[in-house]
Amino acid sequence: MRKQRAAEVFRITGARQGLAEDVRGRQRRYVISMLVRTAAVLLTVFLWNVERPLAIATLVLGLVLPYIAVVIANAGRESAPSAPETFVPAPQRPELHQGPSGTEPDDRTTEAEDADPDGPSAHRS
Repeated sequence: MRKQRAAEVFRITGARQGLAEDVRGRQRRYVISMLVRTAAVLLTVFLWNVERPLAIATLVLGLVLPYIAVVIANAGRESAPSAPETFVPAPQRPELHQGPSGTEPDDRTTEAEDADPDGPSAHRS
């Protein structure tokens, strides 16, 4: 009897998003972070003579945010999500049990007796 390998089944919910959609999402995140950086730099200019500690904080944010945005944008594709746990396991085959003790075959039979249903005595004449 051949052993059959369980075929791996993929569901669409386990698929990654498309490459174009992934690139578009990374571009969107980069543009948003650059808009936040621009706002931080403009706030630095307006707050410099009004609230110097807040202006320094926005300046630091404006200096650090481009590096963070580039790292996030170049992080690569997301990893494939794990398969959902809703798979139905394959049905188990019933286990064959040994019959009652009185019906076990005699261990003393030979291969010839097993092959010939009439037994060896039927050929002796």
